[in-house]
Amino acid sequence: MAVSSSSSPAIIFAVTVLMLLTVSSVKLPFHPRDLLPLLPRQLSWPLLNSLNSAVDLLPTYIGAASIRNDAVEWKGACFYENKAWLELNNKSGSEFGGGTLHIKVDKAHSWTCMDIYVFVTPYRVTWDWYFISREHTMEFSEWEGKAEYEYVKQKGVSIFLMEAGMVGTLRALWDVFPLFTNTGWGENSNIAFLEKHMGANFYARPQPWVTNITTDEIHSGDLLAISKIRGRWGGFETLEKWVSGAYAGHTAVCLRDSDGKLWVGESGNENEKGEDVIAVLPWEEWWEFEQTKDDANPHIALLPLHPDYRAKFNVTAAWEYARSMDGKPYGYHNLIFSWIDTISGNYPPPLDAHLVASVMTVWSKIQPDYAANMWNEALNKRLGTEGLDLPDVLVEVEKRGSSFDELLAVPEQDDWIYSDGKSTSCIAFILEMYKEGGLFDPISTSIQVTEFTIKDAYMLKFFENNASRLPKWCNDNDDVKLPYCQILGKYRMELPGYNTMEPYPHMNEHCPSLPPKYHRPKNC
Repeated sequence: MAVSSSSSPAIIFAVTVLMLLTVSSVKLPFHPRDLLPLLPRQLSWPLLNSLNSAVDLLPTYIGAASIRNDAVEWKGACFYENKAWLELNNKSGSEFGGGTLHIKVDKAHSWTCMDIYVFVTPYRVTWDWYFISREHTMEFSEWEGKAEYEYVKQKGVSIFLMEAGMVGTLRALWDVFPLFTNTGWGENSNIAFLEKHMGANFYARPQPWVTNITTDEIHSGDLLAISKIRGRWGGFETLEKWVSGAYAGHTAVCLRDSDGKLWVGESGNENEKGEDVIAVLPWEEWWEFEQTKDDANPHIALLPLHPDYRAKFNVTAAWEYARSMDGKPYGYHNLIFSWIDTISGNYPPPLDAHLVASVMTVWSKIQPDYAANMWNEALNKRLGTEGLDLPDVLVEVEKRGSSFDELLAVPEQDDWIYSDGKSTSCIAFILEMYKEGGLFDPISTSIQVTEFTIKDAYMLKFFENNASRLPKWCNDNDDVKLPYCQILGKYRMELPGYNTMEPYPHMNEHCPSLPPKYHRPKNC
């Protein structure tokens, strides 16, 4: 990093000391990184940014301390020699007692560092931090009944490490917060995240960034791929893109009625009550909203169907399906399960099934209704049970000799009926329409569209492959001619793998999705 001659002597001295300490092999009373927050903001923040990112908020699963095995041992971010073990006791005199988690930390790499840990069972989440080399204890005065007692007796207490440490975690919080803000800062943060963690490109397009569309060249079945990069939905889509490999975060579909009027079908449209529902809207209403009222800075591309698939598409059947779903809730029940197909191949480090279970545990405590909608019913479907909450699900999985990561990977079934009806996310709604309209024939009975991500959908070889047949206004103002029609947005939309994959039975039921390459085995 260059420092100008006008920099203060104190800054130059501090940078010099940091550089010398970084290359020194002598164990020091402090680590260079620990000094960064003490430097002036204009100097320390670029360095902190290079060392940490929003992903550092995710704790790493260390292991489970239990009474059934030897102490779990690991290397921490601060203390390099650590071990933990669990002791059951009944200091409270309650029916099932409690326990003491012993954590011995040693060999700190500096005198100023600390390690932060999160401790989890299906019934509780707590945390602590350690600054001094010695044996520490975490007391559980009383288990929350027989179920937690039996779980802890068999499986122990899960331990997660915040590997970024205190400074890194605080910095990561600062990085995550703007992803969900409706500001230029938030937009730039989302772009930076996707560039760093996915290798995405954001090349500016020539103005105007809105295409002058004539709708007579838009047909039933044409897909609308949408990417939002600021605000609540922008932040959500950024994380969705990162874990799934999709370069779009939302979708809608075009439909013409018998009178030739153009409509847009969308799962995830906000109604007057603020609820996300399935809606079929006139094109003019939908397009006007996206241009003038959607504050998430949407980027939209039209993906026209290939003429052969357009001729095959049963528009009547598609309309019947769309009308049957109109007004029903967005498909939150199976949202995460289209992403998770494998035991370990869908979790960008340090994500894993243990962390997913811990996040679910936290949300189940904070928002039980939200948890039931997002995963409880879907987990029960996979077990063939009814009414089990998350802790009961985890206990049931262990009773069956299975594991939670195996349960998450069980494929979703399109015919599952949830408490509020069939559950379809934005892309599942469209692909179910394609399925009803005959586009997956003759293998439609072996296709579960609720297992498809948005990336899986735009990779289908259903779309136009001849640029001369694209609408006349398609990419009219852009010197780069995409194989689809971007109709809105400052940045050019990339869709890697677009229109390359023929459908096959049980498609997308067992596919990994690890960034940044998102390698996909054949016929997964």
